[in-house]
Amino acid sequence: MPLYEHVFISRQDLSNTQAEGLIEHFGSVLSDNGGSLVESEYWGVKTMAYKINKNRKGHYAFLKTDASAAAIQEMERLMRLHDDVMRVLTIKVDEHAEGPSVQMQKRDDRGDRRERRN
Repeated sequence: MPLYEHVFISRQDLSNTQAEGLIEHFGSVLSDNGGSLVESEYWGVKTMAYKINKNRKGHYAFLKTDASAAAIQEMERLMRLHDDVMRVLTIKVDEHAEGPSVQMQKRDDRGDRRERRN
């Protein structure tokens, strides 16, 4: 089956457990439609570049999935209908990257950055 990566932003007034509950909910939607949630990460509350629905911040979540296109379409449809989800981005990938995403890595672990000049 094809591999996908998803990032979605939920409202800032949700609690952390409610935001993580959304990850579990959409993972169960995938499994009900024949797909699987390979890995998920909760990135926490982050400030957005611009306001969305009068919100300055949002709960960010990242999902790695292995599912058919029909299962992905159903999950995206339910995400758009859900009142707590503000934005969704889905990308089809050839393979999932090993280890944590760039957002979850510590700053010291990012070796590909240049040194600061004084």
